[in-house]
Amino acid sequence: MNFSSKLVEEAVNEFSKLPGVGKRTALRFVLHLLKQKNTDVEHFGKSIITLRQDLKYCKSCHNISDKDSCEICANSHRDNSIICVVEDIRDVMAIEHTQQYRGVYHVLGGIISPMDGIGPNDLNVESLVKKVSNGNVKEIIMALSTTMEGDTTNFYLYKRLKEYNIIVSTIARGIAIGDELEFADEITLARSITNRILYENSLLNK
Repeated sequence: MNFSSKLVEEAVNEFSKLPGVGKRTALRFVLHLLKQKNTDVEHFGKSIITLRQDLKYCKSCHNISDKDSCEICANSHRDNSIICVVEDIRDVMAIEHTQQYRGVYHVLGGIISPMDGIGPNDLNVESLVKKVSNGNVKEIIMALSTTMEGDTTNFYLYKRLKEYNIIVSTIARGIAIGDELEFADEITLARSITNRILYENSLLNK
């Protein structure tokens, strides 16, 4: 792709670094911005910089937040004795959209994937174990994607948590094997959360 402007080329190259954005789509973004008012473009740029500089992660659940504690953890109407373990913030958003879950979350920040060089030490596992060891948790719901990596992570967490006197459950298989949680429709996801099963029972069915 040839450009008559180095400024346009540089902007296109930056946009094309975004996931799922090719050079042609990036060019459309850049040309769109050129048609906007200076104030609108400045606001767009400032919002990205502010996002990167000021965004925080909840000290309790590792969800994104504007404060030290996210709105979910700070909500007195949520049940802090039930923790739903998810891979990333997109899964929190997906489950929250169902409006069927009233517990809190724990964001692992990924799943175990030896092929990608991701092990347990790269995830927010120890902070989860510490929460459970404090004795205030009744149930851990493992709501990870139903992939081989998700199942591996589930099994690792189960081994780490089984010594504590808590319920360890997993979402029902309304989510198809191999599916990513964030792409499930809200009805299926809601049913999977509501009809969760004991993790031990899921092992017997494999």
